[in-house]
Amino acid sequence: MMKIFQQSFKSLALVLLVFLPTSIFALNEGGDGGQVDTKNEVDAYIQHHIQDSHDFSLFSYTNDEGERKHFGFPLPVIVWSSEGLRTFMSSEFHHNDDGHVIVEKDGVKFAKIHSKIYELDANASAVSFDADHHATNGHKVLDLSITKSVIGVLFIGLLMLFSFSKLAKQYKTKKIPTGFGRVLEPLVLYVRDEIARPNVGEKHYRRFTGYLLTVFFFIWFLNLLGLTPFGFNVTGQLAVTACLAIFTLIIYTVSGNKDYWMHILWMPGVPVLIRPVLAIIELAGALIIKPFSLLVRLFANISAGHIVVMSLIAIMYNLRESFGIVGSTSLALVLSFFITLIEVLVAFLQAYIFTMLSALFIGMAVAEHDHEHEHDDHGHEVPDAQDVRGDFI
Repeated sequence: MMKIFQQSFKSLALVLLVFLPTSIFALNEGGDGGQVDTKNEVDAYIQHHIQDSHDFSLFSYTNDEGERKHFGFPLPVIVWSSEGLRTFMSSEFHHNDDGHVIVEKDGVKFAKIHSKIYELDANASAVSFDADHHATNGHKVLDLSITKSVIGVLFIGLLMLFSFSKLAKQYKTKKIPTGFGRVLEPLVLYVRDEIARPNVGEKHYRRFTGYLLTVFFFIWFLNLLGLTPFGFNVTGQLAVTACLAIFTLIIYTVSGNKDYWMHILWMPGVPVLIRPVLAIIELAGALIIKPFSLLVRLFANISAGHIVVMSLIAIMYNLRESFGIVGSTSLALVLSFFITLIEVLVAFLQAYIFTMLSALFIGMAVAEHDHEHEHDDHGHEVPDAQDVRGDFI
């Protein structure tokens, strides 16, 4: 296991050393007097980097003629408007969020405002705003677009399908995996033997190992993809982490046995008058607090890592007058490089924590309790230490 991590760590470090300057160049607007000069511009770029996007933009610069040049490619925009489904390419917005270019499709007008697509009134010739900069002549649409995050999810999904299909085929033919399968095999065994089996239980762990493996590798691969300079931040999107947390919620809610629901709705071993209060608390914990903690932990840690790295890269613009462009760039490169290496560990750690907690919640739902209780001097049941611990985990 340690050799695998060392090999992965060295390979990713080499990739980061080669491609990290690309991220620094992406922050540069280029041209004399065209660099990022204000804190607001740096903040805006960082926010743009961690948000989802309707186009795949690698980097941008301003040429000598003052024209804005973008390197990347557009993605399909699919929205459900008041007149039904409308589709077009994101390039029709001309990469111009501030100018609010209006796109008209089959009699319906659209504008992109703060990376969100709005449907404008039929007679609107421009976007109007109120004092809080909210559009007064438009409303949000149901956005079903193929965004950058969707591309990342599809790419990782296909990569996992290919990798594990090949690993399964090798097991059927050679018994011993080769190639990349040698990296996947110990991780598969680790998730099965160190996460699923001890937390779900020997009797039920096989039912849920497939889901736990899928969640672990899906999150880990997406986290590693977010460390590349291509601008992916899939696990830093609330919609993605919320979806993963809801999957876990559905699984342990549907799989919960009679003992599980009895301990939630009518907890044994406590006074009757307290049981309804505890039922409310336990229901809130099972249906709200547990999935909320799963989605927020993953979202916050991954987003924070991206923000820290981009903030360190922005140091060269804040310190270029004191250290010069070479000195400030070198400082930003060194600091961001070491923080990115730490993010490699965080990428694995967050996948491990999400999978571990999911296994723990599922294990609590399917655990079979032994109801051999002792009684006190008044004939009341006294729960054993194992039941008390299980109720308050």
